[in-house]
Amino acid sequence: MSFLEMLDVVNEDLILKGEDPIAFDHDCREGICGMCSLMINGVAHGPNQGVTTCQLHMRSFKDGDTITIEPWRAQPFPVIKDLAVDRAAFDRIIQAGGFISVSTGSAPDANAVQVPKPAADSAMDAAACIGCGACVAACPNASAMLFVGAKIAHLGFLPQGQAERSQRALNMVTQMDAEGFGSCTNIGECSAVCPKEIKLDVIARMNRDLIVASLKGLEPTGLAAKTLEQKKK
Repeated sequence: MSFLEMLDVVNEDLILKGEDPIAFDHDCREGICGMCSLMINGVAHGPNQGVTTCQLHMRSFKDGDTITIEPWRAQPFPVIKDLAVDRAAFDRIIQAGGFISVSTGSAPDANAVQVPKPAADSAMDAAACIGCGACVAACPNASAMLFVGAKIAHLGFLPQGQAERSQRALNMVTQMDAEGFGSCTNIGECSAVCPKEIKLDVIARMNRDLIVASLKGLEPTGLAAKTLEQKKK
């Protein structure tokens, strides 16, 4: 059985005994929603690389093994109950990213905007991020830069995302800092536990976009600006 099916069995036994079941997050159980956020024996999503907790199976462990399960440990991810944490901070970072400007009117032809294949591939690789938070949980600094870098990169690689590219990076990083995530010190634990195996390159690209934003003299806008104002008060 899968790891989450095992937890279901444990909960069924607890309910039969009249005890409270263990609270944990889950949804798709197909490795695409990012809800199954668990530290298993000290490793985000367990011992296997490139998988989420719902894709982890009990055959990865030996009979008689003691398995220690914990929630994500990061200040911006407050524990709701047991193994369930609140990751609304990620939602606010995405919200701070704003939108992409497009011309109104009739829909353009599918191939009207040419996208080089390397750029399309890189954008798809970054867009694979499911926002599970494993990168934050594994990082000693509780940094969210791999997540934010991926969300910035998957739009920044495409022609349609160039108009707000610098402003988007500034706003999302500003919101990330305001949420209380730590700084990146290039340890690499984030990429090592990422179930979608997103590379550290997206962090370097994000830092480059931030430098461009500073050279342009840009200031945070939208939600990021409001969050800064609230913190000042």
